[in-house]
Amino acid sequence: MVTKKSKSSTPDPQSKIFALIGYLSILCIIPLVTKHDDEFVLYHSKQGLVLFLLQVAAFVLHIMVGYWLLRLVLFVSGVSAFIGMIFVLKGERVTIPLISRLAQKLEI
Repeated sequence: MVTKKSKSSTPDPQSKIFALIGYLSILCIIPLVTKHDDEFVLYHSKQGLVLFLLQVAAFVLHIMVGYWLLRLVLFVSGVSAFIGMIFVLKGERVTIPLISRLAQKLEI
C-alpha cells in the first residue's frame, strides 16, 4: 500500500468524519451525496463504495461458489476498510491495491 498526503492542508474534522462514514458499508452513499465537492471525502468514499459493491457481489456469488468466498471477501474488505479509516484519521490517502484503481474510474 502506498500512502499519499492530502493535496490540500490537513482536512477539517467534518471532512474526516464524512470520510470515515464512507468506509461503513452502505453508509458510503451519504458522503458521496452530501460532500461530493470535498476531494478528500470523495476519494475515501469512492473506495468505500467499491468495497461495498465487492461485498454485495460476494454475497450473491457465495450461493453458487460456497460460503468460504463470502467469509474471505468480508474479511479482506473489512481489513481494507479498517486500514482506510486509520489513514482518514491521519488525514492521508491510502492506495489499496485494485480497490483504488477501480475507485478512480468511478465518475460521481
